[in-house]
Amino acid sequence: MKRDSRLSNILHALLHMAEHEARTGAPMTSDQLAVCLSTNPVVVRRTMAGLREQGLVASEKGHGGGWRLARPLDQVTLGQVNTALGEPGLFPEAPPVEAVGCLVEAAVNDALAGTYAAARTLLVARLNEITLADLAADFARRMAEHPKRDLLNARLNAHRPE
Repeated sequence: MKRDSRLSNILHALLHMAEHEARTGAPMTSDQLAVCLSTNPVVVRRTMAGLREQGLVASEKGHGGGWRLARPLDQVTLGQVNTALGEPGLFPEAPPVEAVGCLVEAAVNDALAGTYAAARTLLVARLNEITLADLAADFARRMAEHPKRDLLNARLNAHRPE
């Protein structure tokens, strides 16, 4: 079963945007974000448009334009980002009924549907408690404690778009 990675991907992009803007004062282009996410700039623009509609990012057109966070990191929750993405599937849906009339399958599907719904409610509540600032702080802590932090920093700096 494949999980939907849109939420983790866009969180990755938003943290890159915040770091890039703090370091350079400039927005990140769709091309730069596409490199960070190993995807196509068109995919980035489509995804960012949804975030812009929700007031999480802003775009600047023309030379020197790109994407910026519209709010400080501590004012954006993971729940808000998830909602802006259209609430991608964080849990699988109960499987479709394949053996019509099978009471075992009906019992399993009913149990899974209720379990997934309860788990989703708990997960969404937790996402609403975590901010982008929390993620950025956790990343900074991990980097500071990592035994190979100098090597990792060198790699990060080599791959940072300018």
